[in-house]
Amino acid sequence: MLRRLRQGLLLASAGAAAAAVVYYRNDMPQLQYDAAGTAGSFLKLLDAERAHDVGVWLAKKQLFPRDSRPDPPSLQTRVWGRDFSNPIGLAAGFDKNAEAMEGLLGLGFGFLEVGTITPLPQGGNPKPRVFRLPELSATINRCGFNSKGVDAASDTLLKYRLKLVKDHAELTRTKSEEQTGTPDQLSRSAGLVAVNLGKNKICEDPAADYCVGVSKLGPFADFIVINVSSPNTPGLRALQGKKELEKLMRRVKATRDGMQSKAHPTGAQEGGLSGQPLMELSTEVLKDMYRLTRGRVPLVGCGGVCSGEDAYRKIRAGASLVELWTSMAYEGPSLVPRLKRELADCLERDGFKCVEEAVGADHPEEEVKSWWRSWF
Repeated sequence: MLRRLRQGLLLASAGAAAAAVVYYRNDMPQLQYDAAGTAGSFLKLLDAERAHDVGVWLAKKQLFPRDSRPDPPSLQTRVWGRDFSNPIGLAAGFDKNAEAMEGLLGLGFGFLEVGTITPLPQGGNPKPRVFRLPELSATINRCGFNSKGVDAASDTLLKYRLKLVKDHAELTRTKSEEQTGTPDQLSRSAGLVAVNLGKNKICEDPAADYCVGVSKLGPFADFIVINVSSPNTPGLRALQGKKELEKLMRRVKATRDGMQSKAHPTGAQEGGLSGQPLMELSTEVLKDMYRLTRGRVPLVGCGGVCSGEDAYRKIRAGASLVELWTSMAYEGPSLVPRLKRELADCLERDGFKCVEEAVGADHPEEEVKSWWRSWF
């Protein structure tokens, strides 16, 4: 097994080297993604968590491809007073410690969610704790908020923000696109960063843990995500508590219990399921939340997004933004430009000029009002 891991690392390094060579060929962006895909196929020789760690390292060293192509105008959107070049983001769980933001945003994501980050460093649950279900394009993990803590994350987030300020100042000073890159290239690396916060496994006051995260990391975040949903941290979900969420969870559990699924040798593992099997269920939950909030609260849709059509379905169901992760673990960086291209095609096909026009399109206004009254 050790020999196989070494071989996998050598092959992954060779693939990464190929990606790095093509990285500098700005006239051939697609080849960058093809080279990265070759490296990704070698990473599958490693166990899931080790492959993930190598992927983070490659992104940290900026050996991933960089997409300098402008996003289609139809994908630009504005949420919470912030401008997004596109609504597709990388979900929390990939860059757990905010170490590879520039490399990941360079792939073409409109935003990135780092974390989950806890106040104090903690190792998480014992390994193995991440399992692939390739037949289902899914994974199960029970990592348990493994985190280097807020102090380590604040250092990397500060350095990232300072670099953005420096890049912006250089662009302003020279007024030369040839010397500093186009505004789109700068905005691509300066995509929005969300910070996902959690509590430590052992703590006396959970609320205080979240306050620590907000106070220390809030200044560097474009928006904060309070994570109270992980099944791998004891007592965490007891913090949810809202009546609306309780109603939603009852429906989710009833739907889950009524689902028929094929047995899978890895499916018996404890932990949180992610990937394609969640697409239908998570979209139904999204629809319910859109109706409950009457379309007045921006929602982020995630769970099972593997294509532009999937992202489009989330948007029509009520999502202003869409996140993915597991599908990129299986397909690699080439997923990002493909998904954006497919999403733009979906919008054009149905006559929407922009993302905002499509948000909640599956919910006529009168239907939302009627559904809301039936609940209250």
